[in-house]
Amino acid sequence: MFAKTIIDSDAFLEMPLSTQALYFHLSMRADDDGFINNPKKIQRMIGSMDDDLKLLFVKNFLIPFDSGVVVIKHWKIHNYIRNDRYKETVYQEEKAMLMTKENKAYTLGIPNGYQTDTQYRIGKDRIGKDSIVEGEARLLPSGQMSGQNSPEIEKEIETEKEIKKIDYQLIADMYNDTCVSFPRVQSLSEKRKKAIKARLKQYTVEDFKLLFTKAEASSFLKGGNDRDWSANFDWLIMDGNMAKVLSGNYDSKPKKPAAVTKSAAAYNSYQQRQYSNDEMTELERKLLGVQAPPDTAGNNPEIQARAEALQERLKG
Repeated sequence: MFAKTIIDSDAFLEMPLSTQALYFHLSMRADDDGFINNPKKIQRMIGSMDDDLKLLFVKNFLIPFDSGVVVIKHWKIHNYIRNDRYKETVYQEEKAMLMTKENKAYTLGIPNGYQTDTQYRIGKDRIGKDSIVEGEARLLPSGQMSGQNSPEIEKEIETEKEIKKIDYQLIADMYNDTCVSFPRVQSLSEKRKKAIKARLKQYTVEDFKLLFTKAEASSFLKGGNDRDWSANFDWLIMDGNMAKVLSGNYDSKPKKPAAVTKSAAAYNSYQQRQYSNDEMTELERKLLGVQAPPDTAGNNPEIQARAEALQERLKG
């Protein structure tokens, strides 16, 4: 009945639980083509607020029509009905305004003579204007509303408006220019765009710049680890990984200075002692085992000459 690719998406799960519940109730009461003619009644019946319905329009889970009818955008992804059980919707005029994309999701077409910026009304309450931009319905709050939006919904709506302006290529170019040691991003798949969009709900473009700068400065992320593993663009923009990189978990640690070891040359780099003639004479006498009278040892011409010769050799 419900495709997990839709109800397990970040866009769906980030909505308030009351908005999710309204979506499920509307889907359970739709006809075989996904149309509902009484969304306001269902909203009141389950105790949801007007904000919940508006948010489903803003997030493109519902497509509204001027007649008050709405359609589940991803109906054909959720459901497959056998031909012998299928009963076509009675809302043929609204159905004629739709096209089915390759992924089976509905999108608004623009038939000849159809005017954009049409005011859509749900039940008796005006919910705002819906302008058709590139085949997608986008709610532009204006005029008198049925009630003031809660701060949570207002923030969600503003966030969605900002995210619609995302320059995905800017993020990819920023990565390619900064992370020159990593594999380049050659193309932006829908999966990558979805990840970038999800991260921008929590981080800014400047945070992405800091992320890529830290990654390029990290020896661990560039392969300096015992696994010979290195990161890439998809790894960096994952929620948990981006948080850890920005927190400095992968910052390179300063290298400790190498321990000083004494080499053989270090032991020879001493200041040579200078010996006097008397000291050299006494040293030679001890080395040769000559025992001379203390009063003549220092004045023996032969020993003194040999001591001087030895001193010269030591100097050489």
